Amino acid sequence: MFKFLLKFFRRLLPFALIWGAVLLFLQRVWFFRDPVRITPGDEDLLVSPCDGQVVYVRRVENGEIVSEKLGQKIRVSEITHAEWPEGQTPGHGWLIGIYMSPLDVHFNYAPMRGRITGIVHNGAKLNLPMVDLWEYIQLTYLRRAVDLFAKRYALENERQTVFIEGRIKVAMVEIADKFVSKISTYVNVGETLRPGQKISFIERGSQVDLFIFGDVDFLVGVGDQVYGAQTPIARLSPQG
Repeated sequence: MFKFLLKFFRRLLPFALIWGAVLLFLQRVWFFRDPVRITPGDEDLLVSPCDGQVVYVRRVENGEIVSEKLGQKIRVSEITHAEWPEGQTPGHGWLIGIYMSPLDVHFNYAPMRGRITGIVHNGAKLNLPMVDLWEYIQLTYLRRAVDLFAKRYALENERQTVFIEGRIKVAMVEIADKFVSKISTYVNVGETLRPGQKISFIERGSQVDLFIFGDVDFLVGVGDQVYGAQTPIARLSPQG
């Protein structure tokens, strides 16, 4: 019996070493990849702030979003965990949520040209998992749309909110997943960003909620795969 087990483990060892090397490569190299992105030159466009799949697009009315799941309204400040700098939170706009799986690039980018008016980081005692196993499989491997709006993690997990003001106002909310260990930020308050400029890096699975306060026409919808600094997600409408 002992000889049989020894022989079995000897045969298994090369496969275990290969699998371990693959995991190490994914965690230490592939996950931190930084591909070159070509940002459209049309500044009427808003580009995606990150790689991932669009999981919701919701209207903001009077600073609130209606949640069909919870049967109640959610204030913008409950998601940003911060009040709008230099004035009152804009009343009407849009919220687009983009889920970043572990297979996506995890750098975050400026969606438009504008000045950073605030960066607010809020920690959490315990980060909740963003998705269950079946949702993870659908989003990551099957690339199917899953409505994640109003799940508890979106309101409770650690987050960083970057406020940007240009032709319109936006707030980029980086929401941490259960296994996120660090958000690295490369910009400062008062800095003027160019479209597609690198803002931060958020480790492991995560999500970016982008509040857009201005008149825009969306170019993407729920279920679409987008790429940070590259995919146009909305166009400023003429009155915007």
